[in-house]
Amino acid sequence: MPSSIIPSTFITSVNGFKLCPPLAKNRATTMRMSQYKPAQCFASTQPDTAIIVRRSANNQPSIWDHDFLHSLSCNFNSESYKKQGEHLKGKVKTMINEVSVTNKPLDQLELIDNLQRLRLAYHFETEIESILHNIYNNKDDKWKNENLYATSLEFRLLRQHGYNVSQEVFSSFRDKNRGFICNDFKGILSLYEASYCSLEGESIMEEAWQFTSKHLKHNKDDEDLNEQARRALELPLHWRMPRLEARWFIDVYEKKKDKNHALLQLAKLDFNISQATYQEELKDISGWWEDKGLREKLRFARSRLITSFLGGLGIAFEPHFAYSRRVLTIAGALVTVIDDIYDIYGTLDELDLFTYAVERWDINFAIKQLPDYMKICFFALYNFVSEVADYILKQQDSDQLLRIKNSWLGLLQAFLVEAKWYHNKYAPTLEEYLKNAALSISGPLITITAYISATNPIIEKELEYLESNPDLIQWSSRIFLLLNDLGTSSDEIQRGDVSKSIQCYMHETGASEEAAREHIKDLIRQMWKKVMMDVCRASNDKDPPLFQTKNEIILNPLRVAHFIYLHGDGHGAQKQETMDEKERK
Repeated sequence: MPSSIIPSTFITSVNGFKLCPPLAKNRATTMRMSQYKPAQCFASTQPDTAIIVRRSANNQPSIWDHDFLHSLSCNFNSESYKKQGEHLKGKVKTMINEVSVTNKPLDQLELIDNLQRLRLAYHFETEIESILHNIYNNKDDKWKNENLYATSLEFRLLRQHGYNVSQEVFSSFRDKNRGFICNDFKGILSLYEASYCSLEGESIMEEAWQFTSKHLKHNKDDEDLNEQARRALELPLHWRMPRLEARWFIDVYEKKKDKNHALLQLAKLDFNISQATYQEELKDISGWWEDKGLREKLRFARSRLITSFLGGLGIAFEPHFAYSRRVLTIAGALVTVIDDIYDIYGTLDELDLFTYAVERWDINFAIKQLPDYMKICFFALYNFVSEVADYILKQQDSDQLLRIKNSWLGLLQAFLVEAKWYHNKYAPTLEEYLKNAALSISGPLITITAYISATNPIIEKELEYLESNPDLIQWSSRIFLLLNDLGTSSDEIQRGDVSKSIQCYMHETGASEEAAREHIKDLIRQMWKKVMMDVCRASNDKDPPLFQTKNEIILNPLRVAHFIYLHGDGHGAQKQETMDEKERK
């Protein structure tokens, strides 16, 4: 097989899977195809003589247009490559089984870590879970005594998979002054990564983070370790998107002297096959988006289909989640357009009317009452929600139309609160802002959408838990919000938007912007501990509200946000640093 990754733009840099049944483009599909026809937009015949001064965010057009997407091609979608992939998976599975029967837990953990970072773990979930189960129940700790690297690796992997591991495993590495004793740079790096799996109230893990954050800044002779340390300090492994991490780690793994050649070959081939499939998948979604006319007719709004596609990938990247990725991509792109209507373009009266129209879910009302530009958006949303509900109804005999519609209504109501703050020149407190923005950031909507589109069968108890807006979703949404604010607030404040978390904190405390940003970054880290506490508690519950794998649909949007806003507004303003990173992947 070829020994290198395909040179790629962002489009080809992320993995792709089987094409899903397409959402209807040109045929009648809404709440129930047999009962309704798609809503269509008609221009108003009534003259509008009022002059309305509208704001502009001067949004940049997408750098990836429809024609460019359709020009992409890749030959890794042939059957011969798929057969080669199956052969390599067989060889790697044999290797995993051979390692699993050895009495070498560290070798087993390192193999699992490599599988995860190469984004191959989804092929071998049963084997990985069996190994971790055996390691967790193994009472012989001699293999990791006085080995900070091994102890930290075990701690991180077990915590990531929902096992209840005590922070006390690090007690033997501390001195009388409660500091850490370690001169091993590799061990310090491993402990640093493990510290991001800590729970609220774990003082040892907080001290571990402080210790390692300081010592990783001291360069060592090993340039490969230095590069890994720089990358970890920029963004820890637990906060990174698995697919984007894989492209970087393939190059790292290839340099290792003890690399497994079958594993490396499979990682490259799996990556390239995914690229090919994703190109076709994205072309199809782009056709749906162009057909709705939002990019062409609502030029004041951001058309961010590609970034939304990245979000769908980050939330549900496994092959069997193709339909979910499609739905999440379109949902994310629609959220962006509607956000610009509420944030920038619409008058307060128009926004009240649009919110009411979605609440009524009445086509005739929308045709008669909404301004023309809102009709285009309303019917795109109406048809999309109806198509998804109809698909779920046919696949599972489960009527989810009202749930999906209400999740969108909740988002619009939160948008409306912020619009009223802006128009009334009201400066919210930080807590007021966080409470409403945890909804307006779209976290609850995306979670419900991801669950409904990815779960078969849908379990009513799980869906009711998600709808109750539990702490897990609230804290996750706040993290997403704060990451967004760190990346976008400067541009948004310049154009006169409502105060964001940074400005709220500055107003309340008198802090400088630099100090406020540091405070927000620390809030994010502390909130991650709350999220991990909820995940750990649920994972060890005899009757968990969600299984461990489904918790990922709540955690993965955070990883997307960490990437998108790492160098500023990678979603709206398309910062160059973010674009460069996407192209490298």
